[in-house]
Amino acid sequence: MEIKKDILWRVYLCFIGIAFLGLCVLGRAFYVQQAEGEFWLDVSKKDHLKYFPVEAERGSIYSEDGNMLSTSVPIFDVFVDFSADGLRAKGGKRFKENIDSLSICLANLFKDKTHLQYKKELQLGYKERLRYYSLKKKISFDEYCQLRNFPLVKLGKNKSGFIIDTRDKRINPYVLFANRTIGLSRENSKKNVGLELTYDSLLRGVSGQRLMRYAAGTYLPVDGADLDPINGKDIVTTLDTYIQDVTQSALMKMMVNNNSTHGTAIVMEVATGKIKAIANLGKQPDGSYIEDLNYGIGRATEPGSIFKLATLISLLDDGYVTQNSIVDCEGGVKKFYGLRIKDSHLGEHEMTVKEAFFKSSNVAFAKLAYEYYNNQPDQFISHLQKFRLNQMTGIDIVASSGKPTIKTPKNRSWSKTTIPFMAHGYEELVTPLHMLMLYNAVANDGKMMRPYLVNTIKEYGVDLKKFNPEILVQKICKDATLAQVKECLKAVVDSAHGTGHRILFDSLYSISGKTGTAVSALDNKGYNKGNKIYQASFIGYFPSESPKYSIAVVIQNSRESKFIYGADVAGRVFKEISDRIYGRYIHNNKIKFAGLLTDSAAYRYAGMMKDLNAIFSFMKMNYYDSSVSGTWRNAQMVANSSALVSPGINGLPASIMPDVVGMGLKDALYLLENRGMKVSILGKGKVISQSLAAGSTVSNGQKINLMLN
Repeated sequence: MEIKKDILWRVYLCFIGIAFLGLCVLGRAFYVQQAEGEFWLDVSKKDHLKYFPVEAERGSIYSEDGNMLSTSVPIFDVFVDFSADGLRAKGGKRFKENIDSLSICLANLFKDKTHLQYKKELQLGYKERLRYYSLKKKISFDEYCQLRNFPLVKLGKNKSGFIIDTRDKRINPYVLFANRTIGLSRENSKKNVGLELTYDSLLRGVSGQRLMRYAAGTYLPVDGADLDPINGKDIVTTLDTYIQDVTQSALMKMMVNNNSTHGTAIVMEVATGKIKAIANLGKQPDGSYIEDLNYGIGRATEPGSIFKLATLISLLDDGYVTQNSIVDCEGGVKKFYGLRIKDSHLGEHEMTVKEAFFKSSNVAFAKLAYEYYNNQPDQFISHLQKFRLNQMTGIDIVASSGKPTIKTPKNRSWSKTTIPFMAHGYEELVTPLHMLMLYNAVANDGKMMRPYLVNTIKEYGVDLKKFNPEILVQKICKDATLAQVKECLKAVVDSAHGTGHRILFDSLYSISGKTGTAVSALDNKGYNKGNKIYQASFIGYFPSESPKYSIAVVIQNSRESKFIYGADVAGRVFKEISDRIYGRYIHNNKIKFAGLLTDSAAYRYAGMMKDLNAIFSFMKMNYYDSSVSGTWRNAQMVANSSALVSPGINGLPASIMPDVVGMGLKDALYLLENRGMKVSILGKGKVISQSLAAGSTVSNGQKINLMLN
C-alpha cells in the first residue's frame, strides 16, 4: 500500500509540473502575440522582405547625323524556381513531359553542354527543390527570344518556374570611334571618362525598386511590388560620323606607317565651335593603337612653331611690325644669354616678317619678341591671356589633365631667355585644342568660339535642353592685324618656300595654316643628341576665302619614325581629312552644270559616243545626236528630251586642257593620260571638278587632280 501511494504521488507531481510548464508556454505565447506581436512582425518582414534597386535604362549618345555612338543593350540572366507550384503539380507531370525536349533545345542554343548534361542538371535541381537556381547568365536578346519559345518555358513563369532577370550592358557600336571622347560607362561611375562621365547624372536616370522575399536560402521577386525606374536622358553630340570616320582613318594610317607614339586630330566647325570629330590614338606595348588617352583635350605640351601665330598677332596688333617689316635671321642661328636658337634651314639673313612666318624661322620670332617685349613682358603675356591660352578651353567634357601653363614674370622659372623661347613655342604648355581655338578665331574673322560637343539633351525624342554657339572673345585683334595674319597663314601653303607648300598646295581648294615641329625630350632625359624626339603639328582651316572647318593634327613621333617634320606627318593627315570633307560637304554644294536649259531633271554626263548610244538603246530612251562627227559627246536633258552634243574636245590639240567634268574615270583617264598628264584621283563615280581649267595650256608630265563623286 505504501508503495502504491509513493508511485501515485510521483505521477501527480509530474502531471502538475507538466501542466504548469504548459501554462507557462501558453502564457508566453499569449504575451508574445499580444504584447510583442507588432515588434516580431516587423522583424519578420525585415528578414524576409527586402527592396533591391532596379537600375534605370541608361540614356544613349548619338552623333549629330543621327547615328548611335553609345547605348545600352539588354542582357538576360536565367533562373529556375524548382519549387514553383505549377511545375510540381500532379506529381511533376509537366516537368517530366518536357525535360527531354527542353534539354535538347538548351544544348542546341548555348552549345556549352550536351542535352544529357542539361537533363541531369535540371533533374537534380527539381529533386533538391532549389529556389532561384542560376541556369545561365548574360544571354543576348536573340538568345532570349529563342529561349522563351522553348518547351516548358513558353508556359510562363508560374507553370515552368523559369525566371528571366533583365539588366543592361553598355556598348559602343563603332568600337574605336571617338571612344575616349564619348567615354566608357563602368559599374563604378567614378571611373567613367568623356561624355559618359560629364553627363553621367542625366544619362543614368533614377533607379527603381524591386521587392524580394527571402525563402529557402535565396531572394525571390514579389510580383506587383516593383517601383519602376525613370530612364536616363539621351544626348545628341556635335560629332559627324563621316568626318569622324575619315579623321580616325587618316590619323591611324599615319601613326601605323610612321611608327608614331601617340597623336590626335580635331575637326571644328569654324562659325560655331562645334567639334565635328576628335581622334586620339596611343601605341600599346603589342604595337597596336587604341584610344587610351584624350591627347587633344587632356594633355598640354610645348607646341613648337604653331605657337608663332600668337606671337605674330601680338607683334602686328601692337604696331611694332607689319608683315613687310625686315628682320635679320643671322644665318639661322642666334644665342640668347648662352642658349642657342636655331632654324631648320641655315644661311638665311634678311627677310620680311611674312617670309619669316611661312619659312618658320625660330630666330626671327625670337629676335622680334625679345626686342619688343623683353623689357615689357606683361604686354606680351596679356595678349596670350586674351587668346585664353592660360585658361581651360571650356569644352563640355571632363578631362583628367590638360591645364595650360603660360609663364609670367612672377613665376620662379622666369628667366632672361623666357620671352625668346616662348615666342617660338617653348616654355609654355597648351593642348592642341587651345591652339585650334586660336586658329579657328582667325578663320572666324576674329571671333573666338567656345568648343563644344553636345547639341541637345533629349527625353523620349523631345528636346529638354539645346546648346547654342557661344562667343568667348568678340575680337582677338584689330581687323587690319587679322588681314595680315590671314595672308601669312595662306602663304605657308601657297608660297613656293612655305613649309606646307610641298604637301598641301596641290589641292582643289585653298588651305591656310601653320606647320610645327617641336623637339621633345625622350623619357625626360633632356634635349641632348640621341634623346630628342619630335612632335609634328599642322593647324589650319579651309577653304581660305570662306573657311568652313578648322583642323588640328598633333602627332608625337618615335625614334623609329621615318618622317618627323610637321608638314610630312601632320600635314598629310590634315590634307587627307580636308580633301574628304571638301568633297562631301563643301564642293558638292557648289556644283553647277552650265549650258543646260531650265529643267527640274537637269543632268550632264560625258563620254564616248558609242557608249552613250549603247546606254540609251539598252534603256529604250529616246534621244537625238546633234553632232555629225567626233568620238566624244555630252549627254544633256533639254526640254524633257535627251540630247547628245559635241563637248568641244573632238580634235582638241594635245597641248590644250579638255573639259572632263561629267565623265567617268575610265574616259577621263583615257583623255588625260594620252596627253602625257599625271592624274591624281579623289573619290568615286564621275568627275565633278578638275584642278586645271578647261582650255588652259598643259604640258607633258603635268599633274592634274580630279574630284569624283
